[in-house]
Amino acid sequence: MMDGGFRGTIHIVPEWPFGKYEKHLKWVTASASDFNIFFDKLVAKSEKPVRYRHRGIAFKFLRSVNRATPSAYASDWSIGYNVSGSLHASVDAVRETLFHEIFHLNDSDHAIESMNWSAKTLGAIHETILSKCSTRIACLTPYAPMTTMVRGGTYYAFQPNNGQSVHEYGAELATRYYREHRAIIRGEKLKSRPFKCGPKENAEAWKLIVDEFFGGIDWVPAC
Repeated sequence: MMDGGFRGTIHIVPEWPFGKYEKHLKWVTASASDFNIFFDKLVAKSEKPVRYRHRGIAFKFLRSVNRATPSAYASDWSIGYNVSGSLHASVDAVRETLFHEIFHLNDSDHAIESMNWSAKTLGAIHETILSKCSTRIACLTPYAPMTTMVRGGTYYAFQPNNGQSVHEYGAELATRYYREHRAIIRGEKLKSRPFKCGPKENAEAWKLIVDEFFGGIDWVPAC
């Protein structure tokens, strides 16, 4: 029985990723291969360490009973992957979900004074945004790194009663970095305005995460 925060108590059970769930095993392995290529490209060009561990992570496949949440969770260099997860509708969605969860592992590994890096470093920025917008979706939209929403709530990066939502803000920010730089590496056009080109808080948070985890590499064109 899992404490799901705002989701309530959730019953989870182990589930083999075979048969009707085999696609999830394929999507996870495809995602891991994509991460290898992505980080190899960054490391080859960076003059500073790229401090985002993405290898040596255990995947624990599970199913939530009569539920579709959580799609995944991270703990102790392992990821619990829900074969019934509502976010796992395609390989693209799985790939970004896993990048998000892997950030949580790195966030804890980069802890400062017993606080996760995101809470210590992004906390003031996150709090400034919340003080302006509270949970108002229209107000939060320019600040949200990703479009993930909580049903009946607000953006996942700012959802109350979800532990420290600044941790989710950090994970969404890392995932946005991955989305934008993956497109650049693949020679694709960005599908939306670069995140850092929004409000000044976006640019401040972007610079902090780029320097801490991604070797200072920012290939997104200047605003």
